[in-house]
Amino acid sequence: MGVSKQSLHLRALEPSDLDFLYTLENDQDLWAVSNTLVLFSRYTLEQYIAHAKEDIYSAKQQRFVLTNADQHPLGCIDLYDFDPQHHRAGVGLVIQKNYRGKGYAKVALALIEDVAFGPLQLHQLYAGVGEDNTTSIQLFQSMGYEQTGLRKDWNFHNKVYHNELIFQKIAHV
Repeated sequence: MGVSKQSLHLRALEPSDLDFLYTLENDQDLWAVSNTLVLFSRYTLEQYIAHAKEDIYSAKQQRFVLTNADQHPLGCIDLYDFDPQHHRAGVGLVIQKNYRGKGYAKVALALIEDVAFGPLQLHQLYAGVGEDNTTSIQLFQSMGYEQTGLRKDWNFHNKVYHNELIFQKIAHV
């Protein structure tokens, strides 16, 4: 029995998410995909959470926490570069290490699509994925995202340039 949209939920960041966010944002294994270069302090993250109440139309981004039925945080999914004029946004997600490979990312993507293509009335979502990130490539492809581009030498980490693939999903009208 796998996870379903009924067993997981998206919610806004809460002050009680500080420890969860601190662990997630300071996981150096994720820095290559999050473009992070330095550790985040608790104070910085407290301020981030405090200002996360700004709506997506003002901030042009919004972070959601993926939780199970017990409200335990499993990961985050973000809408970024929100463009209400052109009805599009980027999507990025991360699942905590101990919850990966269990289908949570797929459900998180389905839930954010419900928000993006429903109330936000977006026409498309897009994502940049490292060419060597086969897990994320498979995830986006399995959810109907089409690879539409390649950015050569786009990201630099571990003293090497890496290509980034662009995936898009157009809303069904």
